[in-house]
Amino acid sequence: MVEIYLAPRFKKTYISLQGKIKIKAAEKEKIFKQNTFHSSLDTHRLHGKWQNYWSFSVNKSYRIMFQFLDATKTKVVFINIGTHEIYK
Repeated sequence: MVEIYLAPRFKKTYISLQGKIKIKAAEKEKIFKQNTFHSSLDTHRLHGKWQNYWSFSVNKSYRIMFQFLDATKTKVVFINIGTHEIYK
């Protein structure tokens, strides 16, 4: 099981989300904890200036950006949540 930490930016952004998005994010987090690369998450490595980060889908519009904290990929920090605007 994956251990998840929350960055201050993630916490701040999460608070401002609509209730439906928060519910969907919680559902996806449960899946993520069990299987980081579950097909329903579309987990992928980012590119360019974000090349040390990864992302997975909450729904068609929202993503959670995260970073692995260890080589075994059992600890992560959620960096941010939002639309593709989080990559700018």
